[in-house]
Amino acid sequence: MTDASKLVTEIRTAFGKGAARKLRAVGKIPAVLYGHGTEPQHLTLNAHDVFMTVRRSNAIFDLEIEGKSQLALVKDIQRNPVLQGAQAIEHLDLVIVTRGEKVVVDVPIHVEGESAPGTITNLELTSISIEVDAMQIPNNLVVSIEGLEEGSHILAGGIDLPAGATLLTDPEALIIGIMVPAAPQDEDEGATGTGASGEASDDSASA
Repeated sequence: MTDASKLVTEIRTAFGKGAARKLRAVGKIPAVLYGHGTEPQHLTLNAHDVFMTVRRSNAIFDLEIEGKSQLALVKDIQRNPVLQGAQAIEHLDLVIVTRGEKVVVDVPIHVEGESAPGTITNLELTSISIEVDAMQIPNNLVVSIEGLEEGSHILAGGIDLPAGATLLTDPEALIIGIMVPAAPQDEDEGATGTGASGEASDDSASA
């Protein structure tokens, strides 16, 4: 079950790049909350609290907005590619959700186990799209490859989903393929063949 992280917010009244920089300088992050036909709300969140929560995908916040509680799903995170940690998060897009509501999310695939000796695992898709209760979003979807032989395939339709969830990715989409790596070619083979042919020509000329 998804845990909603409680966050106290402040209404944001100053906008623009300069205002955003000032917020981040004091450990806060600008965010916008929208959905369910409401007007967008511009908020300010504590950067450290946000960073600790969004380490998992599809995080749910329990926002305290002017004394009222509102559940929200993290829809998009804008990050600074140069910075790290909480300082890298520049802005959040949040969408309103309610308990019992189903949402569409992309959930990461987590591979467990080892395939048969001598084989390698090709992960074709790193996540799949599902529709699921907002409070039942899994951190990831576990796929076991333990002992799988060459030629084995795992399709999206073969992955176990949470109760009540619906797969939106094509069920025939290949998630994982097990194969044996191609044997390296001997570079000397070509040279040896050429040499043999050349020797045969020399013998003919001598005869």
